[in-house]
Amino acid sequence: MGSGHNGLVAAAYLAAAGKKVVVLERNAWFGGGVVTRELTLPGFRHDQHSMSHIFIQGNPLLKNDELKLKSRYGLDYIFPDVPMMSVFEDGSTLKLYRDTEKSAAEIAKYSRKDADAFRKLSQQAAAWLPMLASTFYAPPAPVGASNAMLDQSREGRDLWRVIQMSSHDHLCDLFEHEKVRMHFARVAGENLVSPDEKATALGAYVFLGFLEAYGFGVARGGSGKLTDALIACIQDHGGEVIANADVARIKVSNGRATGVELVDGRHFDAKDAVIGAIHPHVLGSMIDGMDARVRAAAEATHVTDAACITVHAALSGPLKFRTPDTVDAVMTELLPTSYEVLRRDFDELRYHQMVPYPLLGLGCLSQFDPSRVPPGKSILHMWDYVPYTRPDGRHWDDAKAEYGRHMLNHLSRFVSNVDEVVIEAHIDSPVDMERTSPSFRRGDLHGISTSTYQSGAHRPTPDLGQYTVPGLDGFYLVGPFQHPGGGVFGAGRATAMKMFEALGLNFERQGRVK
Repeated sequence: MGSGHNGLVAAAYLAAAGKKVVVLERNAWFGGGVVTRELTLPGFRHDQHSMSHIFIQGNPLLKNDELKLKSRYGLDYIFPDVPMMSVFEDGSTLKLYRDTEKSAAEIAKYSRKDADAFRKLSQQAAAWLPMLASTFYAPPAPVGASNAMLDQSREGRDLWRVIQMSSHDHLCDLFEHEKVRMHFARVAGENLVSPDEKATALGAYVFLGFLEAYGFGVARGGSGKLTDALIACIQDHGGEVIANADVARIKVSNGRATGVELVDGRHFDAKDAVIGAIHPHVLGSMIDGMDARVRAAAEATHVTDAACITVHAALSGPLKFRTPDTVDAVMTELLPTSYEVLRRDFDELRYHQMVPYPLLGLGCLSQFDPSRVPPGKSILHMWDYVPYTRPDGRHWDDAKAEYGRHMLNHLSRFVSNVDEVVIEAHIDSPVDMERTSPSFRRGDLHGISTSTYQSGAHRPTPDLGQYTVPGLDGFYLVGPFQHPGGGVFGAGRATAMKMFEALGLNFERQGRVK
C-alpha cells in the first residue's frame, strides 16, 4: 500500500525473493516523495519533493547494488564536488567539499581556529559513521539496550553526550565565528528543527560523515529515476504496480491481515502479508480491532511545527548570484549575516508564526544534469519553512501564490536576474504536500517529528517501532514516520528484513537480484 520509495524498496526485495507482489498507489503517478514531474512547462522536469539522495548511498541496497538498480535497471548518480554551501547576504560564502582540507580552507577564511576544529569534527564524523550507518538500514535495537551499550565505554559516553545536546550548544563549543556556527546550524534546520532544540547535535556528524564519504547523489534524469528503477525491478520479477488505487482499509481475519479494500470497492487478497505506508494518526481508522492503547499512542505522535513550502520554477537561463564567488553546490543555503536571525526564525515557527526572514534553501540541478531541461534552460527548486495553519487565518490555497512571490523577492537579495529568468512557477504549500502524499502530515516531510522520544525503536511509538502492529499478524509498516525517519534512506529494506524472517526466507541469500 503506497508507492513511496520505502514501500517500493520492501516490495522489490520480496519480488527478488520470488514472491508475487502488488503495489497499490492512490495517485495517478508513482514515487511519493521521490518523484520527478513536469510541474511548470513541458520539458522542465522538477523533483517535487526530494532533490538529492544522500543517506541511501550508504545503504547496501545501493552501496552493494543488491537489487541491481544501478547495473541493470538504469539508476545513475552524479556526485558534484560541492554538496553544500552557504551564501550570506553580504556576499560572503562558505562551501563544504567532499575533501576535508578544501572545506577547512573555506572555514579558515573566517577563523583558522575553526578550521582546525572542523578537521577534528570531520575525523570524529568519519570514526562514528560506520556504527551510525549500520543502524539506518536494519530494524532498530531496543532503546534501553542501546543506551546501556553507550554507557559501557568512554567513547560511548562521549557519543551519548553529543546525542543529548542542542546543535547550537555544541557548535558554540566547537567554533568561534558566527558564520561558521550558522552554516552548521542550518544543517539542523534542514531536519525541520531549530538548532536550539536539544538532541540535535549529532546531526552535524551524520550529515558531514555522509557528505564526505558518499557525497550528495543527483539522480541523472531526476529524483524519480530511483522510483523508476525500483518499479522496473519489481515488474521484471513478475510484480505489478497499480495507480489510482486508494486503499480504504486493511482486511483482517482472526488477527491476521488478509488483504485490502479500496475506496472504489475493489479487493486485493494477500496470502503472506500486507505492507502499509500508513501515517500513525490514521492507522487505527484503517485496521479494525486495533488495540485501543496502541491506537491512542499512535494518534498522539507529534508532527513538526515547521512545515515546508516549495517553489519550482522553469528558468530561461541560469541564476546570476550577486556574490563574486561561484555558486556550484547541490544544496545552497541563503543566510542572513546574523546567526541570531536564523535562531529567532525557528522561535517564531514554534509559536506558529510566519518567519521574519525567509530561510531559503535552493538547488538548480540542471547545472549538473542538463537532461532535465530544454537546451539552454534551467530549473529552480527552492524551499522555506512556514506554519501549517497561518496565523492570519487565510487558507494556503488562497495565500501560496503571494508567499511564493515573497520568496522570489527575497531571492532577489542574493540573485540579480530573478525577474528576467523565471518563466513559470509552481508552488507547493504545506497543504499541497499533504495532498500529494498522506505521509507528509501537515506538510511535515518526515511524517512526524524526529524528536528523541519518536526516534529509533520508539519511532513512531514503542509499540510500532519494529514495523509491526501488536496483535496483528502478517502486517508491516513502512514510511518516513518509521525508523530511521524522513529522507531518502531506502528504509524499506528494514521492513523487508522483518518480513523475510517471518516468512522463513534468508535475507542475505534470497534478498538479492541474481
